[in-house]
Amino acid sequence: MDFEALKDQWSDVEERDGIRLSWNTFPSSRMEASRLVVPIAAVYTPLKEKPDSPLLQYEPVTCKQPCRAVLNPYATVDIRARIWICPFCLMRNPLPPHYKDITENTIPPRAPPPEHHDREDDSLQAVKDSLIMSLSLLPPNALVGLITYGTMAQVHEIGYTECAKSYVFRGNKDYTAKQVQEMLGLAHGVRPGVPQQQQPARAPLPPAARFLLPVQQAEFQITNILEQLQHDPWPVANDKRPLRCTGVALSVAVGLLESSFQNAGARIMNFVSGAATEGPGHVVSPELKEPIRSHHDIDRDNIKYYKKAVKFYDNLAKRAANNGHIVDIFAGCLDQVGLLEMKNLSNYTGGHMLLTDSFTSSQFKQSFIRVFDKDANDNLLMGFNASLEVLTTKELKVTGLIGHAISLNKKSSSVGETECGIGNTCAWKMCSIDPSSSYGIYFEIANQGGPAAQQPGPQRGMMQFLTYYQHSSGHYHLRVTTTARPLSGPAGDPTLAQSFDQEAAAVLMARIAVFKAEVDDGPDVLRWVDRMLIRLCSRFADYRKDDPTSFRLEKNFTLYPQFMFHLRRSQFLQVFNNSPDETAFYRHVLNHEDAGDSLVMIQPTLDSYSLEVEGSQPVLLDSASIQPQHILLLDTFFHILIFHGETIAEWRKAGYHEQEGYENLKALLEQPKEDARELISDRFPLPRFIVCDAGGSQARFLLSKLNPSTTHTSGGYGGGVSSQTIFTDDVSLQTFMDHLMKLAVSGTS
Repeated sequence: MDFEALKDQWSDVEERDGIRLSWNTFPSSRMEASRLVVPIAAVYTPLKEKPDSPLLQYEPVTCKQPCRAVLNPYATVDIRARIWICPFCLMRNPLPPHYKDITENTIPPRAPPPEHHDREDDSLQAVKDSLIMSLSLLPPNALVGLITYGTMAQVHEIGYTECAKSYVFRGNKDYTAKQVQEMLGLAHGVRPGVPQQQQPARAPLPPAARFLLPVQQAEFQITNILEQLQHDPWPVANDKRPLRCTGVALSVAVGLLESSFQNAGARIMNFVSGAATEGPGHVVSPELKEPIRSHHDIDRDNIKYYKKAVKFYDNLAKRAANNGHIVDIFAGCLDQVGLLEMKNLSNYTGGHMLLTDSFTSSQFKQSFIRVFDKDANDNLLMGFNASLEVLTTKELKVTGLIGHAISLNKKSSSVGETECGIGNTCAWKMCSIDPSSSYGIYFEIANQGGPAAQQPGPQRGMMQFLTYYQHSSGHYHLRVTTTARPLSGPAGDPTLAQSFDQEAAAVLMARIAVFKAEVDDGPDVLRWVDRMLIRLCSRFADYRKDDPTSFRLEKNFTLYPQFMFHLRRSQFLQVFNNSPDETAFYRHVLNHEDAGDSLVMIQPTLDSYSLEVEGSQPVLLDSASIQPQHILLLDTFFHILIFHGETIAEWRKAGYHEQEGYENLKALLEQPKEDARELISDRFPLPRFIVCDAGGSQARFLLSKLNPSTTHTSGGYGGGVSSQTIFTDDVSLQTFMDHLMKLAVSGTS
């Protein structure tokens, strides 16, 4: 089977099962696995929408303790004896009574068949409008509450309708969970300010019901509060930042939910329009002369508030995650807001993270609406309190997960000796899960090899993913995905190399690189990426030792080096020209999306439009692709950019497209806009849309992503006279490949 057919087969499996593997044949020994360089791993999207798979209205059939694997297509079923044999532990299990009528031709649903593999005033008004609008998108029985904050934090008692009533927390004080609950009267139904003897014998409603009410009861009150909401009245001097107690507001929100709704699905949505300057978790002082920290400050350890703020928000994040509550962060500010310090609130809980210039932007408004997307049955496309458990056959062990989750510290025979990401467990908790939530799950080979490993007959390794979560309808669902791959034969088995999925491998290696970048220095991570690439090429390329000109890669490896070239230059590993908040945002999104979207982030797509050719043509992500009479459409996932070549821009400015006889030029200018609309239609977060001309300042977004094959020092290699010269000291892909081939054939890593 050729590479294109294999690639289509792997894409079909991803479309059906939500799973994409770096290797589709598993090595049969640990020694052989160590030579693969790229680990055996899966990009798994548990809630991948599958319209053809019905929801089964009965409990799953599971193996006995301690295995608990779910009946699946790889299990052997003995219909006469009414038993099934678990492929994970080989234990025999009776079929339940309601399977009494099954025959060879009427097997109950178990899974797919195995054979198919002012600006501030405007911004405040905009966020108020968005919040009021969102109330109409929620189910009427959903509980909602409101906390506003500035110099102080106010918890609004929406259950009290006689007049506006709120509980005020000082912005400069660090409240414990117990203090928050006592001040709000959440401890055992106590009403604050009421003497003990006058307390009711039994509270008629849960104590939090004063602050959290069903939308149908609370909508009028919350809308009133929001409509009358003004800027914080606390005076702000010209040389000061406004006081903003983000930490206290979040602490109160977490304390309010954990007292009454532990392990119930809940979201805290934090809308922030500036940095925290007051109280616990502040990231900069109110003095404007003191700048907020940069990457350079962090590298030099010259960071006044950073470590203390990170510790504070991480502690809140762990509390929220342990309680099953989600924290979303929506930032609408030109400056940084402290997203870097707050990132684990969203990373641990699976919450959304959105970074925009202002709440007035369409990027915020449209992205926020998409949070409330619904399915065909009018249920929100969000799941709560999920757990993901991975079971493996004896040949495989789980080494860890990289994604938005926390460990459930569950040990089993499926847990490996090494650790990659969140390891030493076979189960993880996701407070939030949606149809695009994806996780990188990594494995190791357990077999030591030798005669015992070479059993007669075809051998295969299997993995089962069990995702248990609360659907937004309130019911609990279990999504089961079981997949098997063949084990390789003796050393030198060509099927192992042929099974390499370079796209999935690039995404899975990118997640490891980003995970390392969170704790290691940038140059160390780049050296690791380079070392892994050289080792992979040394292992799988065809060459004569010390002869770079003889270097050849098989078709399913040829794109992998350029994926790594673009990963090295990406905003995920290069912090130059990005703020710490932007870096935190980009890495958060990469760790959420599936293989296809992640690949676009690593190596953006570029399409060209011209009068000579109808429609769009995919072109190389290279400076040579810039031509005067062409329009380019760049998709980086975060940006959609339309770039007009020099001549096209001059024609447009002269208004030729509006004149009779130039209809083809008008159609050419419209086509990329249509294609851009198509790309934007279902993406979250909404990408920033940019239209620019050659020589314009916005063109830097395109130039920074292109392979600089035509630089001021290259003499125009490969580009011809009409291509764009890029002023950069970055090496080109050609130079990168020359170095790679030289090091690979010499065996240097």
